Amino acid sequence: MHLTKRILQTLILLFAVTSAAVAADRINTLDRSGLWGYKPSGIAVRGYDPVAYFTAGKPTKGKEKFETEWNGARWLFASKENRDLFIANPEKYAPQYGGYCAYGVAEGNLVKIEVDQWSIVDGKLYLNYDKGIQNKWLKDVSGYINSANGKFERLLAE
Repeated sequence: MHLTKRILQTLILLFAVTSAAVAADRINTLDRSGLWGYKPSGIAVRGYDPVAYFTAGKPTKGKEKFETEWNGARWLFASKENRDLFIANPEKYAPQYGGYCAYGVAEGNLVKIEVDQWSIVDGKLYLNYDKGIQNKWLKDVSGYINSANGKFERLLAE
């Protein structure tokens, strides 16, 4: 009886620790690799350089020779300089809401993104699903950000 109780306590503790670790590191690494939808690739921002949104003002494809790993995902960069900027301050350059569609998070969903639908607001990168969603997003950016900020952690926990 005593051994069963101890095993049960250990399993509960292991589940709690594992669940928290998985939720904390959830980065959108969905890609077009599967016929029936998007599958995890392990690469953040679909292989695009998150720093380039800030420095070049446009989505720029990253290269595997300029790669780093952060928060459970592989990040690719167009240059060594961009990679080094990211390594020095990943929170500054990583897209908000784990790289999921910002509008989708505001509406209570974790949705894939298109790399050419983006905006930088108050020094933060927000990505969106498509041009139509981006246009909706642009009509009330601060409202959607406030809504998404209140929902993202809960969505990760689900």
